[in-house]
Amino acid sequence: MLGRQPHLHRLTAPLTAVALATAAGGPVGVAAASSSVSPRVEAQSLGMTYTRVSDERAHTGSAVVLRRMAVRAEPTDDSRRVGTVRASTYLGSADSVLVLGRTRGVDKDWSYVRYPGLGNRTGWVHSDWLGPTSIVHERLVIDRRRMQATLYRGRRVLVRARIGVGASGSPTPAGHGYVRERLVPSRKNSIYGDLAFGLSVYSRYRTDWPGGGQVGVHGTNEPELIPGHISNGCIRLRNADIRRLGRRLSIGTPVEIR
Repeated sequence: MLGRQPHLHRLTAPLTAVALATAAGGPVGVAAASSSVSPRVEAQSLGMTYTRVSDERAHTGSAVVLRRMAVRAEPTDDSRRVGTVRASTYLGSADSVLVLGRTRGVDKDWSYVRYPGLGNRTGWVHSDWLGPTSIVHERLVIDRRRMQATLYRGRRVLVRARIGVGASGSPTPAGHGYVRERLVPSRKNSIYGDLAFGLSVYSRYRTDWPGGGQVGVHGTNEPELIPGHISNGCIRLRNADIRRLGRRLSIGTPVEIR
């Protein structure tokens, strides 16, 4: 798990004060259920057109969150609130969401987003409160059974490395997420190794940790344990491998954990 520690420094300056421990996007320990209705159908049922932005494979858009706002079940202000997004992470980085699609309402535009928290969290937010959309063409696949991380661009393998994953008492959660922040330990031989990436994914087994149990992809000071079931839920790589990955991995890269 990633937590606020004196030897873990962010690379992105915060836009606001550090968020509270519930910065996962909703009540810690409660997973928000995504609607079973597609966002296109939701938009069309309200007389809106829907434009897909991301396929979370070859073309993925992300945007910085400019202010705290509610995530809605439908693209209307009176629909059910399913979560919250904020302008900064628990660790102080500028926070972001994946922009999966967009629609235009009568008086405002809406974006259908993937946002941080327990489970596969998706919902609608005001487009005006997001920054410009950045596009990445890579995706990171974490294979827990093979204990392997692979960064793809299309079908091309950019980086492949052996990994350590969560132990039996706190397994690495499966699902879809994205790279949310990049952090560099300030001292050598850190438990995070040479580099760390905070994901939008959270562990339901470590919700009592500072920040709510955010899962990370990071280096290690115990490379001899890789591969193996060795962590509290994070994905560990040998330092040479996390450095290789770090040269190619961007904020907003979609992550699939199998």
